[in-house]
Amino acid sequence: MPRYKLTVEYAGTKYSGWQIQKNARTVQGELVRAIREATGAGLFETYGSGRTDAGVHALGQVMHVDLPMTVPPASLIMRINDALPSDINVLSAERMPPRFHARHSAVARHYKYQISTRRTAFNKPYVWWVREPLDLARMQAAADFLTGFGDFRSFTDDDPEEKSTQVLLTALTLAAEPPLIIVRVSGSHFLWKMVRRLVGVIVEVGRGGLQPKDMPRLLASKSELPAKLTAPASGLFLERVDY
Repeated sequence: MPRYKLTVEYAGTKYSGWQIQKNARTVQGELVRAIREATGAGLFETYGSGRTDAGVHALGQVMHVDLPMTVPPASLIMRINDALPSDINVLSAERMPPRFHARHSAVARHYKYQISTRRTAFNKPYVWWVREPLDLARMQAAADFLTGFGDFRSFTDDDPEEKSTQVLLTALTLAAEPPLIIVRVSGSHFLWKMVRRLVGVIVEVGRGGLQPKDMPRLLASKSELPAKLTAPASGLFLERVDY
C-alpha cells in the first residue's frame, strides 16, 4: 500500500485536540473523514507526529496514511482539502517509503507560543493576553535555566512510572514582536502539557512572581507550581517537525 506523508495546518479552537476520540470532534477525525471521502478508501490508519491538546493549533503537523491506491500528490491535496472544513488545510503531500513513520521517524519538534501584551479585537483564539507588564530579560534568563537535558516531571501530567519524563530541550527563546512576545521551544519530543507549563512558569518570572534562579529547583524535585501556572491552549502552535 502506498504511504503518503501529509503536512497539515489547522486552527484548533473548535476541536477536542488532534487524536480521534469517541463523541468528540477532533482534527484527526476530520482528516480521516475527508480522506475517505476523497479517495473512497475503506479501512486505513493515520498516524500523527504527536498529539495536540484541545484548542492548540498547528502550522506544520505531519501525519502519514497508507492508501489502497496510488494517487498523484497534487490531486490528493486538492481532493482532501475540498472535503475538509475551512479551519483545517493540507499544505503538502509526498509519497514516502514504507519505513517512514510520522511519529517514530521525527528527530525534532518545534513549537511557538504567542503572548499578547495588549487586549486584541482580532486574535483572541491565537494568543494569551497577559495584562501585567512582563520583563523580557528576566523571562529569557529563566528560559536559559530550563534549556538542556532535564527531568520535566513537574511540567507534565504524564506518569513518570509509565513514561520517562526526561527531555532534551534544545532551544527555548523569546522575542519581542510588539504587541506580541513570541516564545519558541524546540526538542526531540515533548510531554503532555509541557510547553504550556514552561510558558506559564516563564510568564510568572516576567511578572515578578518567581525568580529565574527558581528554575533549577522546579527541575530537581516534583512541584505542583507549574501545573497551577499552565498557560492557556489558545496561544500554542506546533510550528514544524524535523525528519
